[in-house]
Amino acid sequence: MVDSFPLPACQFARAYRCRRFRGQGDFSHDTLLRQTFYGFRVHALVSWPGVIVGFAVAPASVHETAVVPDLVGGRQGTILGDRNYWSPKLKAELAECGLNLQVPFKKASSEPWPHRSALLSRFRYRIETVFGQLVDRYRVKRVWAKDMWHLSSRLLRKALSHTIAFILNQTQGNPPLQISKLLN
Repeated sequence: MVDSFPLPACQFARAYRCRRFRGQGDFSHDTLLRQTFYGFRVHALVSWPGVIVGFAVAPASVHETAVVPDLVGGRQGTILGDRNYWSPKLKAELAECGLNLQVPFKKASSEPWPHRSALLSRFRYRIETVFGQLVDRYRVKRVWAKDMWHLSSRLLRKALSHTIAFILNQTQGNPPLQISKLLN
């Protein structure tokens, strides 16, 4: 599964005079908060059980379809995405590499296969759970780094910690994505 979430570098009111990531971040719209932000988007590839397989950090204005080929390079199989990844060009490009991109139709109102979209949404809850854990438990959106190296190393530590928690849950017989069970 592939998806992305916004990673603001600073508050929007200070974005024009912010010294963090000058020339690297960009403006985009956060659909969940319904506001514009300055920063990056974290694009992640998550396997079915919920393990973060890979991620990439791109300026916020870079569209999701531009990052997918680099993110899934060298892999084969099926990739699930949301409506933002609907692109016949991307689907053809990934098919040449042995990847089958499954995404709902671009517009929900003119969806030719609504049952297929509902099925894809049921499978995609895993990546939403992983993103929720990264944002809430690991506080990944709290960016105090001032350069890309520190930001990348911080994100790597968060992904490693999430993977270790996943493995510990499995060894204890708990559901793998219920990190709160480790505290009991």
